[in-house]
Amino acid sequence: MGLLCALTLSAQQPTLRFVEGKFRIAQFTDMHWMPGSPKCDTTAATIRSVIRAERPQLAVLSGDVVTGDPATEGWKQVIALFEKEQIPFAVTMGNHDAEYLTKDSIYTLLMKSPWFVGEKGPRAIGGLGNYVLPVQGTKERADAQGADRQPQALLYLIDSNDYQPRKLLGHYDWVHFDQIAWYRAESQRWTEANGGKPLPAVAFFHIPLTEYDAVARHEECFGHFLEGAVASPDINSGLFAAMVDKQEVMAAFCGHDHDNDFIGLHLGMALGYGRVTGAEAYGDLKRGARIIELYEGERRFDTWITTPEGREAAWYYPSALNGVEERTMSYLPALQQPATQLKPGVAYTYYEGKCKKVEQIAACQVVQQGVMPVPSIAGAAAEDHFAYTFRALIQIPRRGIYRFYTYSDDGSVLLIDGTKVVDNDGGHSARRAEGKVALEAGLHELLIHYFEDYMGEAFEAGFSSREIDETPLPASILFQPE
Repeated sequence: MGLLCALTLSAQQPTLRFVEGKFRIAQFTDMHWMPGSPKCDTTAATIRSVIRAERPQLAVLSGDVVTGDPATEGWKQVIALFEKEQIPFAVTMGNHDAEYLTKDSIYTLLMKSPWFVGEKGPRAIGGLGNYVLPVQGTKERADAQGADRQPQALLYLIDSNDYQPRKLLGHYDWVHFDQIAWYRAESQRWTEANGGKPLPAVAFFHIPLTEYDAVARHEECFGHFLEGAVASPDINSGLFAAMVDKQEVMAAFCGHDHDNDFIGLHLGMALGYGRVTGAEAYGDLKRGARIIELYEGERRFDTWITTPEGREAAWYYPSALNGVEERTMSYLPALQQPATQLKPGVAYTYYEGKCKKVEQIAACQVVQQGVMPVPSIAGAAAEDHFAYTFRALIQIPRRGIYRFYTYSDDGSVLLIDGTKVVDNDGGHSARRAEGKVALEAGLHELLIHYFEDYMGEAFEAGFSSREIDETPLPASILFQPE
C-alpha cells in the first residue's frame, strides 16, 4: 500500500489512519545514534531497509535515540532520515537521551518537523513526551458513516523516566503516579467519547515494567531472552494494573534490554520488546525493528521482527499463537463426515461417587445420560462427589492452531481426537489450565472429563484461535457423536 494513501498531511501534522482495515507500526528502539560514528550509516541503512520493506504508516522511536555529542546535530540527522523517507514518526524518551540534551530541547527540535506526530505533553506531570495518538478509521468507511473524527485505535507514548536518586530503591526510575493518573484520565476521556466502550490501544515506553519478568519466565514466552534478566525498576508503581483496569491497552512495547526481544501474555495483556536497531548499541541480535499491525474495529494485532534479511516469525494477539507453531506442529486430520448430517448437542454421562483423579470416574455410579447444548455441570443433583463425561464432535472452521482451556473445581481433562490437550486434573480449587493443538478444518472428536470432590464446584471449557477471540465452547459448533 502506498504511504500517501495512509495519511493526510495537514498544515501541522499528518493524520494517522487505517488503510484497508489495517494500521502498521514500525518500532525502532535503542538506535544509540552517535554523530560522526561510521556505524550511523549502518543504523540508517537498517532503518531504510525496514521502512521500504514494510511500508509502515508510523515509526515509533522508543528511546535511547541519540547517545553522543554533538547531540543537537545527531537529532537533526535522525529527523532528516525519517523526513527523507516521508514517514510520520513519534518519539518517547530513553534513560540515556537526556544525558546529552535536555528533553525539552529534544522535543523542541522534533516539533519543527512536519513528519513528527508527537508533543511535549502536559508539563504538570512526571517526564516529558506523555501523549496519545488517535488512529482514525479507513477514510471511505468513516466518510460513509459520517464519523471521520472518531478514532478506531489509540497509541499511548509514555516517558518511563531515567534514574532516581535513592539508591536504596534501585537504579532506574519508574513511571510516576501523576503519569498514571494522567493515563487513567485520558483513557476515561476517550472511552466516554466512544460511547463507554474502550478503544483498542497500544502503549510504548522505554524501560520495561516489572511484569515483564513474569512473561520472561513463562513457558510460552516467544522470542529472545538473552539478557537473562529484565532491567526494570525495583519499584512497581502500578502502570500495568492501571492499564488492565481500564481495559483498552492490548499491549505495551519497550526497549532498553538490547538482547531481549520477546513477547508474551500476562493476565490477558501482551508485554513485548522491540528489536534493537542501532549498530552502536551492545548486543548480539540482528539489528532491525518490531512491526505491529492493528486491525480496524478489532481488539487484535499481529507482530513480527523485520531485519534487512527479512521477516521473522509472527506472534498473534489475543491468541498468543505464533508462526513457528503454524509451521512445525503436526495437524490432526478431520473426520470424513459432513456436519449437515449431524444433530446439535453434547452427549453426557452423569456419575456420583468420590474421585481424586479423572481416571477414577469410570468406577463411579452412572446416574443419568442424555444430551445438552454445551458442556455444563448446572444440572448436577449432588453438591459434592459427582462427575461428568462430555462427548461431542466439534466443527473446526479453518486449519490452524487452537488453544483450549478448562476452568474447573475440582479436576478436568480435555481431549481432541484422543489427544490430551488440557490437563487440569486432581483435587483443587477453581483454576484454569490450557493447551494447544493443530487441527485441520472439519469435525473432530471432543471428550471432556470432570469431577467434583468436595466444597465448591465450577466448570467451563472454551477455545480460541488466531481469528477467534477466547470464548466458551458455543453450541453452534458442537454435534452429537454417532
